[in-house]
Amino acid sequence: MAPTDETAKVAQHASPFSTTPPADPPAGDAAGRGARMPRWLPRAMVLALALIAAFQLGSWAFHQVTGLLINILIAFFLALAIEPAVSWMAAYGMRRGLATFLVFLGAMIVTAGFVTLLGSMLAGQIIKMVEGFPDYLDSVISWVNTTFHTDLRRVDIQDSLVHSDWLRRYVQNSATGVLDVSAQVLGGLFQLLTIALFSFYFAADGPRLRRALCSVLPPARQAEVLRAWEIAVDKTGGYLYSRGLMALISGIAHYILLQSLGIPYAPVLAVWVGLVSQFIPTIGTYLAGALPMLIAFTVNPWYALWVLIFVVVYQQFENYMLQPKLTSKTVDIHPAVAFGSVIAGTALLGAVGALIAIPAVATLQAFLGAYVKRYDVTDDPRVHGHRRRGPGTGSGGALARVRLLWGRRRAAESESEGGAR
Repeated sequence: MAPTDETAKVAQHASPFSTTPPADPPAGDAAGRGARMPRWLPRAMVLALALIAAFQLGSWAFHQVTGLLINILIAFFLALAIEPAVSWMAAYGMRRGLATFLVFLGAMIVTAGFVTLLGSMLAGQIIKMVEGFPDYLDSVISWVNTTFHTDLRRVDIQDSLVHSDWLRRYVQNSATGVLDVSAQVLGGLFQLLTIALFSFYFAADGPRLRRALCSVLPPARQAEVLRAWEIAVDKTGGYLYSRGLMALISGIAHYILLQSLGIPYAPVLAVWVGLVSQFIPTIGTYLAGALPMLIAFTVNPWYALWVLIFVVVYQQFENYMLQPKLTSKTVDIHPAVAFGSVIAGTALLGAVGALIAIPAVATLQAFLGAYVKRYDVTDDPRVHGHRRRGPGTGSGGALARVRLLWGRRRAAESESEGGAR
């Protein structure tokens, strides 16, 4: 049989040694060549690692400077608080640096005088308590012996107290904690110095700071920034005004109580209670009430109980009645918003957040209020809290039906009388 073209092609591909033709390369080799790593993948991995490292570095740096940022925030609000006084003196031709210095000097003099007077009073009361402690201890021992038929003596109690293990451990722990307390005091002084320095620069260079900030913004944004700055000054001043007014009311109320009980240094203690309870958030109330209770205890232990009851009752009155109304009038925010902002500020920044939460929220609310479009409210009873009633529902509908039936009856009687005539 003559070979065809197809058989010739098969013969050409056949092995010269009459073996089977070589098989195709395995599929795994082709898959390996096709699954080679893309060129962009190493670069993407390096970029991802670099971004993660940058994020970690930024997070670490932010946590390191968090304290400084909080100090700058406090200084900024202090500068806003003294801005009206500095601007008022600068309007009469005084340099802003000198005006700011005078404001700070006046505040320092008042604070130093108050702290000195309070320290001398407290030292005198402590000395009085120490001198009168033996007599007080004798009275307590006499009451215990009379009531419980015991035979206690002050000398035995003093010896057991002096040679007790508890007192020795307490003295050792106090000695070791002196360095920690000193470090905390120095850290607090440095923090106060930092806040004072930044607030001085913010107040003295306020116009220059505003010009520097506006120089990088377009004209439309500049007007918004200046308006926000003015609103912040007004709201911060209003907040401090409300705090000062509440401090005055609290001081007068506690002065009346302390004076009626005959507790010494009643004016100084009243000023202490007013200032500390209003300008130290969260723990200010407890610090303010502890000192009058201590002084009252030296006069009569029952007076300390009366002071405690009055402090607790007045604090509730201030929290739920006085503070929301005064804050809503001076800062122009709803009492519920003011209370919620204090809670949120405390959760975010602690005592600092509680102190600056209300002016910050008031500033934000006033600034955003210009961008909210408002409409005229329709004259609907439901707007004023009254329920809208239909013609056939409720007591109004029943009354209307009674009036209609009564009118029809009167009309029918009139027609019947006219027909009889």
